[in-house]
Amino acid sequence: MDLQLHDNRVLVVGASEGIGYATARTLANEGARVTIAARTPDKVARAAETLTKETGRPVAAVAVDVTDPASVQALLDGWSEPALDALVVATGGSRRARFEELDDEAWLHNYEHNVLGGVRLVRGFLPRLRAGNSPRVLLFGGAAAKMPYPNQVVSNVHKAGLLALTKTLAAELATDGIRVNAINPGRTLTRLWRDRAEAMAREQELPVEEVIAHFAEEILIGRFAQAEEIADVATFLLSARASYIVGQSINVDGGIARGLL
Repeated sequence: MDLQLHDNRVLVVGASEGIGYATARTLANEGARVTIAARTPDKVARAAETLTKETGRPVAAVAVDVTDPASVQALLDGWSEPALDALVVATGGSRRARFEELDDEAWLHNYEHNVLGGVRLVRGFLPRLRAGNSPRVLLFGGAAAKMPYPNQVVSNVHKAGLLALTKTLAAELATDGIRVNAINPGRTLTRLWRDRAEAMAREQELPVEEVIAHFAEEILIGRFAQAEEIADVATFLLSARASYIVGQSINVDGGIARGLL
C-alpha cells in the first residue's frame, strides 16, 4: 500500500527516543522529509544521525523545550521552510502518585508537558500548516484518557483534556484543510516504562520482568506494545489513506481500555 508520504515535510516533536523516535523512523522509511525535535540538543542530534543511517533518508534535528515559550518561539524563528505538511506532537508523560500527594506545581508541570506544549506548537506552526500539502496534526495522548489508571490522576486529567483539544481543533481547522487527530498508546515498552518497572522492582524486591508481567495482565493481548506498533498506526493516520479520519482519538492499547467510546 502506497501511503503517499514521499517528500512530505514532517516535524516530529518528542522524537529523540521511544514512540516519537519510532514514528519518525517509520515516516522516513515511507519517504517523508522528517525533522525531529526534543529538549536535549546532543541527544536529538544523535537520534537524527542514527535515523539517517537506519533509513537512508536525511533526518534533521532541532532542539526545543515545549514547556518554555521562548524555546518554542526560537524553533519557529529558526524554521526556514514556509510550509509544513504534518506536525506530530509526541511529548507528554505521566506521574504515578495519589491525588493528595500532588501540589499545584506538579499539576502545572504535567499540564505543560501534556497539553500546553502541544498548544504552543500547533498555534505557532498554523501559518506553515495552512501553506502545506493536505496538512495534518497528530497529537499523542494515552489510553488513560478513556480509562483512568489508578494513582495517575494528574496525567489522567490532562490526557482527557488532550482529547477535547483534538476535537476542538479538528472542528476549527477543518475549514483550513487541516486534519487533526490523536493517538492513544497503551502500555508500551519504552525506556520510561522500563525505568518505572525497575524502580518498582527494587521497592518490591522482585525481578523487573515480573513487574512488567503483572502490569501486562490487564491488557487483553497479554503484553506491552513495542514502540514500532504505535508508530505504524501513527504513520497510517498521517497518510493520504486516512484522509477521512478527522477529529478522532484512536486507541492503540492492546485492549486495556474497555469502554465503548
